[in-house]
Amino acid sequence: MPAAASPRTTGRPARCRPGAARGPGLRGSPGRGCGRAARDRAAVTGLAGRYGDRALALQLDVTDPASVAAAVQACEQAFGRIDVLVNNAGYGYLAAVEEGEEAAVRALFDTNVHGVVTVLKAVLPGMRARRSGRVVNVSSFGGLAAFAATGYYHATKFALEGLSESLAAELAPLGITVTIAEPGGLRTRWAGASMRQSPIRLDDYEQTAGKRREATLAVSGRQPGDPVRAAAAIAAAVDTGMPPLRLLLGSDALAGARARLERMRGEIDANEALTTSVDLGER
Repeated sequence: MPAAASPRTTGRPARCRPGAARGPGLRGSPGRGCGRAARDRAAVTGLAGRYGDRALALQLDVTDPASVAAAVQACEQAFGRIDVLVNNAGYGYLAAVEEGEEAAVRALFDTNVHGVVTVLKAVLPGMRARRSGRVVNVSSFGGLAAFAATGYYHATKFALEGLSESLAAELAPLGITVTIAEPGGLRTRWAGASMRQSPIRLDDYEQTAGKRREATLAVSGRQPGDPVRAAAAIAAAVDTGMPPLRLLLGSDALAGARARLERMRGEIDANEALTTSVDLGER
């Protein structure tokens, strides 16, 4: 989601949001001004219409560079510039690793990873020219820890996290910050209508990936997190003087991240001697 300032919101940043048809990208007031973008423009037209000239509905397919360029240009023309970019587009895919379909996996990466890069490359030149800006890449708790049946989804989010850390280091001297938003279970369509899965089911994985497929689908509509509050938390973080590199969203994400860190610490400490045995010992 980019944000921009314009003659209509002079001196104050406005927001424009790719992937705004679902998740935290859909929720919340545009505040100072916002362009909301989705592959299906109708999905955001009604929402944008509530706020008059403070909101702009845009059609944007992150896998189509021409579509991205047109949406970014429209947002810049409407609001003057893009100050905040929130990359929210993405979806899940259920399959054991061996069950994944090549075309489906490539499409997943095209949206969840390559699409983010396409939008970044369209927006960052303006931010660099002004030596200011905020980037928020929406990852997931699934970018910190992985589970059966969602390996390919995790792979996209782990990739996004590494990309975002490198991007943060590159942009910091230019006055541009990067925040990785890591939501836990938000009550969105991620585990419902938006979820895709492989038709391939291998018996050997039914007790692992198979069971987790069913558990993931069953949680749809019962997730503990509120997308409206998640959007507000992202906005609050962006508006601080120094936005965090990582922002966990939800008590489940917080508990999961702490447990993940403890497991990693235990493995690191348990293998310390073996780890350091590879050093040449030269000073």
